[in-house]
Amino acid sequence: MQQAVTRNIAVSVETRFLENESDPAENYFVWAYRITIENKGDETVQLLTRHWQITDAMGRLHEVRGEGVIGEQPVLVPGAAYTYSSGTPLGTPSGFMRGSYGMQTQDGARFDIEVPAFSLDSPHEHGNIN
Repeated sequence: MQQAVTRNIAVSVETRFLENESDPAENYFVWAYRITIENKGDETVQLLTRHWQITDAMGRLHEVRGEGVIGEQPVLVPGAAYTYSSGTPLGTPSGFMRGSYGMQTQDGARFDIEVPAFSLDSPHEHGNIN
């Protein structure tokens, strides 16, 4: 599990390769990821936006920006946690993701929190160790 903490908000990520949804013969590989956002601070915050940078094994970068996560803009009171699951496909058997969430406090102050970089590894990656 990868974790980053920004302004007392912890973001943890777990990933899983989805063999049943992937088709290696067609260069189609799919991962699920589960993210937990935990408010360890003393102010209520709301997640407003997301920004993802998804890089495949060839170094190709795909960026995703949008409102909320999975159609939601959760509010986290102090001590609360929010967990959601999503996924991403790649055209290569490995890659990585990183990103950020745009947050807002109750008084309207906006700030970004880090989503830690996490690897997307499959059993179909065949690397050579030099």
